[in-house]
Amino acid sequence: MKRKATIERKTKETDIFLHLNLDGGSPPQVDTGIPFMDHMLDLMATHGFMELELKARGDREIDDHHTIEDMGICLGLALKESLGDKRGIRRYGEATTPMDEALARTVVDISNRPVLSYRVPLKKTRAGTFDLGLLKEFFRALVTNAGITLHIDLLSGNEPHHVSEAIFKSFGRALDLATGIEVRLNGNFPSTKGVL
Repeated sequence: MKRKATIERKTKETDIFLHLNLDGGSPPQVDTGIPFMDHMLDLMATHGFMELELKARGDREIDDHHTIEDMGICLGLALKESLGDKRGIRRYGEATTPMDEALARTVVDISNRPVLSYRVPLKKTRAGTFDLGLLKEFFRALVTNAGITLHIDLLSGNEPHHVSEAIFKSFGRALDLATGIEVRLNGNFPSTKGVL
């Protein structure tokens, strides 16, 4: 099983190259033109033990929305391709991760049923100049294109940067668990239906 994928997406709004290897390798190399997202995606890849190379450019003179949404699309497509038919994976993953006062829980089901439940109530809507509402758009695009069910819950926390770090670290860890190989499945599907 190759468990890696390369996605290139070029539109009138964005130009993205993404390489993903679920089984790790080189340290993350992320250059999105959006320093806050570089930091978050580096955290996700590092704590998820995955190799991620991502270069993105977009129409940031308008805003960051297209770039962030298209990065979610590309990561979702790469995740789906890297898992192939999903034989032998654990399917489920859960991680609760702190970052100082913030505590985030992420639960993943690699189900071929794209659903995002994003319960992250924040009083502050920005981390520096970054619009935190775009994180939900990133994850929505990711789950739609990966075909996964994803629950993200903020259990505590109020400092926007800490909250964001806790979310991306917990997502990386939960994804690592869900995509891991379960030897007791003997290469079968983790489903009573016999398919995912």
